Amino acid sequence: MTQKGGGRGRLVADKRYSSSKQPPKASKPTKPRKNARRGGGNCGGGGGGRGKPPRRNGPVTGLIIGLARLIWRVVWGVGWRLAMIVALVVGAATLYFYSTLPDYTKLLDGRTRGSVTMLDDQGKVFAWRGETFGGQIDAKNVSPYLRDAVVATEDRRFYHHFGISPRGIASAMAINMREGRGPFDGNGGSTITQQTAKLLCLGVKFDPKKWKNEAAYENDCRSGGLRRKIKEVPYAFALELKYSKDEILSIYLNRAYLGAGARGFEAASERYFGISAANVDPQQAAMLAGLLKAPSYYAPTSSLKRSQERAETVLSLMHEQNYLTDRQYLDAKNNPATLSQAAQKRAGGYFADWVMDTIPDFLSRDTTEDVVINTTLDQRIQSAAEDAMKSVYDNKVSKGSKAESAIVVMSADGAVRGMVGGRATKVSGAFNHATMAQRQTGSTFKPFVYATALDLGYTPDSMVDDAPVTVKMPGSPDWSPRNYERSYMGPITLTTALEHSVNVATVRVSEAVGRENVIKVAEGFGFAQDLPNLPSVALGVGESDLLDMTGAYAGILNGGSSVQPYGLTSLTLKGDDQPLFGKPGGIGERVISKKAAQELTYMMRQVVLHGTGRRANIDGYEIAGKTGTTQSARDAWFVGFTSDYVVGVWMGNDDNTPLKGTTGGGLPAEIFHETMKRVLNGEDPKPLPMAHPGDWQVPAQQSQGQSQSAGQAPAQPQRQRRDPSQSILNELLNIFGSN
Repeated sequence: MTQKGGGRGRLVADKRYSSSKQPPKASKPTKPRKNARRGGGNCGGGGGGRGKPPRRNGPVTGLIIGLARLIWRVVWGVGWRLAMIVALVVGAATLYFYSTLPDYTKLLDGRTRGSVTMLDDQGKVFAWRGETFGGQIDAKNVSPYLRDAVVATEDRRFYHHFGISPRGIASAMAINMREGRGPFDGNGGSTITQQTAKLLCLGVKFDPKKWKNEAAYENDCRSGGLRRKIKEVPYAFALELKYSKDEILSIYLNRAYLGAGARGFEAASERYFGISAANVDPQQAAMLAGLLKAPSYYAPTSSLKRSQERAETVLSLMHEQNYLTDRQYLDAKNNPATLSQAAQKRAGGYFADWVMDTIPDFLSRDTTEDVVINTTLDQRIQSAAEDAMKSVYDNKVSKGSKAESAIVVMSADGAVRGMVGGRATKVSGAFNHATMAQRQTGSTFKPFVYATALDLGYTPDSMVDDAPVTVKMPGSPDWSPRNYERSYMGPITLTTALEHSVNVATVRVSEAVGRENVIKVAEGFGFAQDLPNLPSVALGVGESDLLDMTGAYAGILNGGSSVQPYGLTSLTLKGDDQPLFGKPGGIGERVISKKAAQELTYMMRQVVLHGTGRRANIDGYEIAGKTGTTQSARDAWFVGFTSDYVVGVWMGNDDNTPLKGTTGGGLPAEIFHETMKRVLNGEDPKPLPMAHPGDWQVPAQQSQGQSQSAGQAPAQPQRQRRDPSQSILNELLNIFGSN
């Protein structure tokens, strides 16, 4: 049976093929079109449209892409592993530092040594030595203006980061590189937490075997560089984990150095403004915060104008960050902070240095305790002396002069009330011409020649012959003294001889009473150096410093007893009620009789009224004194006194060259006058403790050039000059035992 349809077709086809000797050639396949969709084609079914086929990369491009992918895989693989290692190391270091951190209150005082605070005779602070610490303060209790000023200036995101600020570090690196420095030189971008870590020296304690001194230790702690920054990171993290933000800020506020020896904001506020850090206003807070950038450079005691300009920048930052309203900002800007009166004066620098020199080092320069010293300084008198010197130099000394001067103001018992050791008054650690300069005394020594004579029984009206004399000295050439004016007055009284500072007459008196006796009296009054046993000793060839010379004259004022000059009245450790010891000086042994001292005072009064010291006189006040000029005018002196105060003045050149046209009766007397005029301002005049003509009996006519009867002898002074530091040390040994 024949099939229909499809079967038939196959049959026909079979026949066609079968009739052919060879099979038909297969047709060539059609190339697929570019962009043709997969699954499409010319046959039915998928239906896709006609698109371009995908572009293939060339061999070079493919190689680059493949290499980049390989590098990325390597970097990523190494990077995340390295980051994991770094994180583990930082975490471990952070935990280690965390375990070493104590209670934060133990970190508030960062000093390795104590300080010395000096109080004047009214109990007011006038000087500090060492790094002072004003006491612990808390970030919550200080003035909010101060807290805001520090945060605004040093780390505006302090309360929002975890110890470091990558943004701040990157910004600082950019600034450093833009200004031509290394990326880690200059600005550090440190947060307050990182700065606190640096103040704590990353927990490393001072080791004298490793560091030469504390300064080297602190320089190392504060050094910058990449290694230091890396070390700061885990320590900063540890601080953030261990303490609250306010505790970290409290450590910073207490440990930061703020210039002028002030450690911490409390000490700085007391030093510069005389108030607690809890009470500063916006402009004062801005000035204090501004010191953090460069404490010594911006210290207001160094340059108030520079400090105020820096404070204005801080105020602007506070205003920008909304810590100050517009009104507060303008008010603070228009009324900049100024120093307290005591800080402005910076009075008594020489005095403070001298007091420090009289105290053992373990209670002064090397003290590990905070020491409080009560002193004899009168700041009114100190300022009077400083102003007097400035006035004379500004108005009566040539502009190019290099001459130096010194002033000492003292009470009759040796209490030093004021001291100026040089022309530069606002100093610390400078050469003190009042205590360190040993110079010939010239005619200021002559009163001790006459003191010896008066104590032997001479009177101010006793006669001496002012005529040429030659003194024979065994083993040396004969010596013939001459008067300053190269003339002679003939027979004159002792008063006249001292009044006009007559050299020859003074030598005659010295030789008559015995120069050994004169030397004993002078040394009994407190001369520091061994005086030469020569006839010229009567004319002041021996050396002394101004402090000792002024103290010797105080002995005349007090009635003939020696004094030990002193400035310290008590020394107490801070927090203790009882002082360790009291004053090391004061009135000592009697040297001459009270009668002789009062007669000598009368004679010295005539020096100021009619003699070489007339420029020192002040109308309405009784003043006694004596001028002195050494050979070739290398030194010029004036030392004098009222009923209450002794003032000594010295003038000379540091290189010991002669002064030009200056004698003791000139500029030194002028400086004395200006000083005493200010000291006596507002005080009622008081009479000098002196004898008057008629109070003494003129002895029988004495042979000129001869001494009193052999049975009379001057007082034999027992006192020798004491080293103040040794006397204090002896007191301490008595307290604690000498073993």
